[in-house]
Amino acid sequence: MNIFEVIVLAIIEGLTEFLPVSSTGHMIIASSLMGIQSDNFVKLFTVAIQLGTILSVVVLYFKRFFKSFDFYFKLLVAFIPAVIFGLLFSDTIDQLLESPLTVAISLLLGGIILLFVDKWFKNADLDDPDQISYPTAFKIGVFQCLAMIPGVSRSGASIIGGMTQKLTRKAAAEFSFFLAVPTMFAATAKKLYDFYKDGHTISNHEINLLLIGNVIGFVVALIAIKSFIGYLSKNGFKIFGIYRIIVGAIIIVLLLSGHNLNVM
Repeated sequence: MNIFEVIVLAIIEGLTEFLPVSSTGHMIIASSLMGIQSDNFVKLFTVAIQLGTILSVVVLYFKRFFKSFDFYFKLLVAFIPAVIFGLLFSDTIDQLLESPLTVAISLLLGGIILLFVDKWFKNADLDDPDQISYPTAFKIGVFQCLAMIPGVSRSGASIIGGMTQKLTRKAAAEFSFFLAVPTMFAATAKKLYDFYKDGHTISNHEINLLLIGNVIGFVVALIAIKSFIGYLSKNGFKIFGIYRIIVGAIIIVLLLSGHNLNVM
């Protein structure tokens, strides 16, 4: 990977991680178009730059994260399903990550759902994510597990999960952001552990690439989160559904035209 590729991927990660559009699908298209060959460092990079996006959530909602211990316990309860499903189905998840067609189908189906989700859950009345119950937090965590299928979108699954529990679009999105912190941190820590356990090392040049990627991802994610909350509160999910369908169609066209897509 060169610096240009790192900048492009970091911008994509920052823009798409917290939107219901699947960062995986976008990484696939971008890496394919740029001709990036998947190797151990590339796979590590696409996960490790999540640290920058995690930090953006902590900075934007700094006061919320230090409001009460009850808040942390709710996040822990919501995080538990991901740990359980991740341990039970890790091999299956790894196999799905090798299938770009799975990503394309997930994008298309998820896009169709987003076209109608505003009508399905229009009677939401809970506008404060701090007020959700522990059972509600757990149910949202179960929905988040759907994102273990590549292309589903972690934020999309957890936001819809929140809306099924009567959270408003804004409250569901914010809780999804909070839940991203332990989830993405755990995913990054595991990736780093596996990387070193398998005997791989990181050069000084690669460390610099990770730093650049995280800084750019952090800045872009700050902008994306603020913009997304404002747009979502006023306009809903329809535009994201249309966009997902387009991206899924692009991946299918690339596959049919003989492109060898590298799934991260």
